Amino acid sequence: MGQGALYPDLAGKVVIVTGGGSGIGEAIVRAFARQNAKVGFLDINKPASEALAADLAGKGATVRFEHCDLTDVEALRRSIAAIREQLGPVSVLINNAAHDERHRTEDVTPEYWDGRIAVNLRHQFFCAQAVLEDMKAARDGVIINFGSVSWMVGQGGMAAYTASKSAVLGLTRSLARDFGPYNIRVNAIAPGWIMTQRQIDLWLTPEGEKELMDRQCLKRKLVPDDIARVAVFFASEEASACTNQHYVVDGGWV
Repeated sequence: MGQGALYPDLAGKVVIVTGGGSGIGEAIVRAFARQNAKVGFLDINKPASEALAADLAGKGATVRFEHCDLTDVEALRRSIAAIREQLGPVSVLINNAAHDERHRTEDVTPEYWDGRIAVNLRHQFFCAQAVLEDMKAARDGVIINFGSVSWMVGQGGMAAYTASKSAVLGLTRSLARDFGPYNIRVNAIAPGWIMTQRQIDLWLTPEGEKELMDRQCLKRKLVPDDIARVAVFFASEEASACTNQHYVVDGGWV
């Protein structure tokens, strides 16, 4: 696939990507670096993230990696503050991080439930909270929250995950309504089944692939760059009238 469009208005903007060390997040980090944005990213996977940061820095990109467990809100706040101190006020937040761990409803404890909410939903709110003052001061900003089509297709075996991801839509619409007067745009992206290495290693089976191809309108596998291109577009001024929306990127699955 080609590299996609360039958006001159993104050059020099400070972008934060959560879960940016691998998979969809890595593709998003690389896509914003290609736009000549200044990219900070948070991730718990230190080796992969350090390798990504080194690769991009070696190509002339302005990038900063912060090792962070996003379920620790104070650590999250410190990491965002460190990125702000080095790169400047935050213009764009991409709330990408999540963990689609499967679980049987019968096995879920209150502690497990709270942990799934923390890793899939809670940090999106607190990341947004941590950057809103920058955006309000600039009277300009973009927040993109990541949902999932899993709850729309009625996927089972992961109730805490699908509950979290459906809640992203409510969070997105509340933030869009509250902060639209400051020219802050807030949208959600709902990816379909994207062929990250993790998905291929853990979940992709011949039976699953056949079902996917039967159900998708587009008869090809979707890859992380498919999502990164959409994220970059909605962060750009080309999407300046788009807010309070939920964009499904799934090849026509739902």
